[in-house]
Amino acid sequence: EALREATEAVEARQAERDAGEAGEGEAAELETLRGELATLQERMIRLQADFDNFRRRALKDRVEAHQYGHENLVKDLLASVDNLDRAIEHARKSDGGDFESMLQGVELVQRELLGALTNHGVSEIEVGNVAFDPNVHEAMAQQEDDSVPANTVIEVFQKGYRLRDRLLRPARVVVSKPAEGGGEGEAEAAEE
Repeated sequence: EALREATEAVEARQAERDAGEAGEGEAAELETLRGELATLQERMIRLQADFDNFRRRALKDRVEAHQYGHENLVKDLLASVDNLDRAIEHARKSDGGDFESMLQGVELVQRELLGALTNHGVSEIEVGNVAFDPNVHEAMAQQEDDSVPANTVIEVFQKGYRLRDRLLRPARVVVSKPAEGGGEGEAEAAEE
């Protein structure tokens, strides 16, 4: 019986020791997890701050691009504005007597403007004796003309322009159509 009591006492002490070690292990593991949690929370706060800074910077860049993105184009156009001012001043001083030099000045300004636009990716839409293309042409009228195939651009009311591959403004044009004589038989056949 004493042996049994001693064995139970030893087993009880061993159980207490195991429970104490388990408690210490759990406490150490809990402390480690708390440290990792604090590290992750600090990292998350820094990432959030970085993201907020990035968002503010991107918004500022977008606003600046909208407000000042065309700055180079405007600088290039200022030389043409200066030349127009000179041409107007010269015309006023000559009391309208020197139209030839006025015309030359205006042509110079036109070339400068077109050059500035070309430097910034703007190009004219081709309209000389080409087939009508509704993607780049706007038909303002049709005119009978047997000297060219039907649906050919024969006159330009307003030039069209592209910015690189994007249409800025379609060319407003007159398009050829066959003479009425050829179309009357077709119209009568369609009525029957």
